[in-house]
Amino acid sequence: MQVKDDLKLPVSELAPLLSNGELAAWLESPQGRYVLDWEQSRIDQVAADIFGFNALQVGLPHIEYLRASRIPFRFRSCVGGAAQVYADSEHLPFASHSIDLVMLPHVLEFAANPHQILREVERVLVPEGHVLVAGFNPFSLWGIKRSWERGQGPMPWNGTYLSVRRLKDWLALLGFETHAGAFGCYVPPVSQEKWIRRWEFMSKAGDRWWPFAGAVYVVQAIKRVHGMRLIQPKWKDARTRAGGLAPVVQRRRESQAALEVERRRCAGQ
Repeated sequence: MQVKDDLKLPVSELAPLLSNGELAAWLESPQGRYVLDWEQSRIDQVAADIFGFNALQVGLPHIEYLRASRIPFRFRSCVGGAAQVYADSEHLPFASHSIDLVMLPHVLEFAANPHQILREVERVLVPEGHVLVAGFNPFSLWGIKRSWERGQGPMPWNGTYLSVRRLKDWLALLGFETHAGAFGCYVPPVSQEKWIRRWEFMSKAGDRWWPFAGAVYVVQAIKRVHGMRLIQPKWKDARTRAGGLAPVVQRRRESQAALEVERRRCAGQ
């Protein structure tokens, strides 16, 4: 991917721009289309049932992952390309609690600081907002190939794959609750389309026999904001209890006074 000199982007922004370009080029290959087709079908099912006003896709702006969403205002953010908003994924230029749905398509495994991206997602999401994460599964045949490449091969084997368990832990620390998830693409990491078709039978077998070994996954999480319970100071509780006991004390004093009057009357007789 060529970058014009007149853009004068800093080095910190060139890396994600080149990464998006390489991943976009890979998604045009037979191997990439195989992954994209499964991810898109799964995201279409999930996004159609999420409602709100604003939806954001971070990265891969040339693909409209949220095409099936019913949210009226949908836009894509990236450091370049066909994005509607040019922004760094680690510093999103949106107000806090302003987005209802955020889509992260293979952003975390190719980012220098995935924790910061998730923190930004948590910040911009409204309470009960949704985040969809698509990623590569390290515990799969594709993860094994990445290990052989030692993370130094071409796209997509040069990323840091995150397991679903680790992703859930990160989301839980930020107050997210995992709502749903799915694995897919059980075909070995072959590059030619004819071999992908020959190994297609493994997709049905994988869903039944090894559902957690899919090459890619889509995870849906919801931002939870728990309600607060005000704890009143003890001095207020003590005063309230004293006020509640006042009538009892008054009745006891009146009874003692009545007994004293009766005792004196009997003594006078």
